[in-house]
Amino acid sequence: MHIERHETGPRFSEMTIANFGDSKLIFIAGQVAENTSLDIGGQTREVLGFIDRLLEHVGASREHIVSARIYLASVGDYAEMNAVWDDWVVPGHAPARATIGAKLINSAYKVEIEATAAFTPSSRHAHDEHCEKPHSDIDLR
Repeated sequence: MHIERHETGPRFSEMTIANFGDSKLIFIAGQVAENTSLDIGGQTREVLGFIDRLLEHVGASREHIVSARIYLASVGDYAEMNAVWDDWVVPGHAPARATIGAKLINSAYKVEIEATAAFTPSSRHAHDEHCEKPHSDIDLR
């Protein structure tokens, strides 16, 4: 097993990957919106976009997400967040999910989402293309 850490800071990595041969278990840290002036729908779309970009960085996609945890600052935002989520999730590939009402670290954040994905590249060539990208090529936040 080999562990990769992407976009590592002093306290956490945005994404950690446990490689088991050709298979990867991908852990995405809780993602929050950069534009906190957005409503819950806008913040949810922005966060899901961050998750898409992190997954794409290693050749995976939202279809590979096996589990997600969604933290909402207000449980009253559940329906609006779900409307965005439902448009984003690929039919037939909905992950296991928990949604939790929580006091988030910054009162301007309306939603935080963390995800776990499992991925085996379909070909060695596709895997190599993504691994050659330097980490600086991806704009995460």
